[in-house]
Amino acid sequence: MSFHFYTQLNSMDCGPTCLRMVIKHYGKHYSADFIRQQMGFSKAGVSLLGISDTAEKMGFRTRGLQINYKMLQNVQQPSILHWDQNHFVVLIEASKRKVRIADPAHGILMYTPEEFQEHWASNISEKDGKVGTVLMLEPTPDFYNDYGDKEKKLSWGIFTQYLRQNRWQISQVFFSLLLSSIIQLLLPFLTQTMVDTGINTQNLQYITIVLIAQLTLTFSNAIVVFIRSRLQLNISNSINLSLLSDFWIKLSRLPLSYFDSRHTGDTLQRINDNQQIQKFLTGDALSIIFSGANFLIYAVILTFYSVPLFLVFMTGNILYFGWIRLFLFLRRKINYQTFHLSATENNATLQLVQGMQEIRLNNAEKLKRWEWENIQALIYKLNFKSLNYNQWQSTGGLFITQGKDIILSFMVAKMVIEGQLTFGTMLAIQYIIGQLSSPVQQLIGLSQSIQDTKISMERLNEIHTLKEEEPPEQHFVNELPESKTLSIQQLSFTYPVAGSNPVLENISLTIPEGKTTAIVGVSGSGKTTLLKILLKVYEGYDGNIHVGNKNFRHLGHTFWRNQCGSVLQDGYIFNDSIARNIAVSDEYIDYPKLLDSCKIANILSFIETLPNGLNTKLGADGTGISQGQRQRILIARAVYKDPQYLFLDEATNALDANNEKDIVENLQDFFKGKTVIIVAHRLSTVKNADNVIVLHNGQVAEEGSHEYLASIQGKYYELVRNQLELGQ
Repeated sequence: MSFHFYTQLNSMDCGPTCLRMVIKHYGKHYSADFIRQQMGFSKAGVSLLGISDTAEKMGFRTRGLQINYKMLQNVQQPSILHWDQNHFVVLIEASKRKVRIADPAHGILMYTPEEFQEHWASNISEKDGKVGTVLMLEPTPDFYNDYGDKEKKLSWGIFTQYLRQNRWQISQVFFSLLLSSIIQLLLPFLTQTMVDTGINTQNLQYITIVLIAQLTLTFSNAIVVFIRSRLQLNISNSINLSLLSDFWIKLSRLPLSYFDSRHTGDTLQRINDNQQIQKFLTGDALSIIFSGANFLIYAVILTFYSVPLFLVFMTGNILYFGWIRLFLFLRRKINYQTFHLSATENNATLQLVQGMQEIRLNNAEKLKRWEWENIQALIYKLNFKSLNYNQWQSTGGLFITQGKDIILSFMVAKMVIEGQLTFGTMLAIQYIIGQLSSPVQQLIGLSQSIQDTKISMERLNEIHTLKEEEPPEQHFVNELPESKTLSIQQLSFTYPVAGSNPVLENISLTIPEGKTTAIVGVSGSGKTTLLKILLKVYEGYDGNIHVGNKNFRHLGHTFWRNQCGSVLQDGYIFNDSIARNIAVSDEYIDYPKLLDSCKIANILSFIETLPNGLNTKLGADGTGISQGQRQRILIARAVYKDPQYLFLDEATNALDANNEKDIVENLQDFFKGKTVIIVAHRLSTVKNADNVIVLHNGQVAEEGSHEYLASIQGKYYELVRNQLELGQ
């Protein structure tokens, strides 16, 4: 039974990929990104409920069951299984003797029923014994009402453009390859004429001339190879820089919500994918053209000398190529496994380095080290498996090639003895056979390289085909209206994870221009989510937002963020100087403005105690700072930007009372004429706001001044009474 297999493109992408395979089995195609959006995708992956809900939206009838293996054999296939308690796979076939599954991380795999149940069966039922979880899927008539997406084949166009940009240097490489081929072609004929003419006639002068010619050609070829290597290095560096630069440009144009749903390790691994493609474009792809041409030329010459020799040579190489092909599928599976293990190792290593303080404080060194060692053990097992396959491949290949060479040597020697060939011709033929073997090896290496490059292309094409935050074909407004008041009508937002409840529900409020608005509420009430919607981080909301008379959706993202300053809870400190951490977007720093920002953020006195002052380096390679100092640098960054809109999310929660009091007082003057939205719990931060909005369960519960809300003793009163000591 044929089954179309798809590979998961991210470490947590198994659920959407499994559903994509089932949909393809029933004759329709959808892109991985389309299914991911329908399903709601996050760094935590998806649940079986999420897969079921999405499948039903797309026209399937679903049913989740916990059953034993005997009952599983009667379930309609394909179905989706919960695997190893943290993964999803597609069940293709289950019988008494074998089980076939499509694992989006590892390929199509075969198991015995016993091996299968070790991964699938997770519970023990008194009635049924070992049971596992399965999601049955059956298409309904609604499934066939939609034609799906037009399937897009892998396109080399994105990457071959980099070759066109370097076409002059590439043409020089081609010329050097052609020159090398001509030189290599002349050498066997010189050898033949030296033996048959020079040695047989005992003409030492003739032999000397031929040897000088050979030496000259060899020296010339060495110079050509030397120059070509330098040209290829230049091309390689140029393409590598262009590939990676364009990759970062594309990443920087994706919606900010993209990074909420992707692990850092997945993104880092795609840098390796760029390097794999660069290596292919500048190495194998260039040389294989001339390797093929050389093969044809030498094949014709060998055929001219002896057809039987050529047939034996080709038969041996066809057998060798067939043997290598047997291992390509295994290499593909190992490549997938290596990618996902490498991404996991990247995340684990980053966690060990960045979280060492918390690890030590909680005495979790041994546990976290064991987790890292377990990953290394899996990598070792994978490397051992890869070595095992390579050894079998090499041993079989060596046996075939050595057998072919022995047969050819015997045939050539026999032909010389029988007088069909001269001794010089024998040497020339041996040289030609050697030259023919090199292109064959390169062709086999190319097939493996193409396979690895294709996998890298699949992963990179996913990035390059994602919709950008500001698509070129869409027009955005890049100016603010006269009135800059923010008006929100019937705003609702649900995180794109199946089964999630709305975080914000039918919110309507006004944030007046030039005023300070505070948003308070218990944790999880939607405060930070609302702030990120207003910063255009999240866009999949229902309802309307207007800036004056302009629709918020139509404002350009880059333009809008130029008008906004923000201090968020997860603000990032760069591995750079304090000055560069504050003036992050300025090529040339305005130092008077920088000093004013530091004064307002009440951090100038701390900076002046440092040996290098504003040039003190922060981050992984620099000085460590406290959470309060970090927060003050983030405040200075927002102040330095001098925006029209300022968004503060718990901007002073890590500060002591004295620092907070000074900063709040300093900010009051800075706030004048600016539209400020503050999310905070502390009374000292919000009591001076012009308007306080209380969110509860994603809805506006109360709204008014601090005095008014405290007097009505509602939700706001409950939030701050411990700070105010009201009613005591």
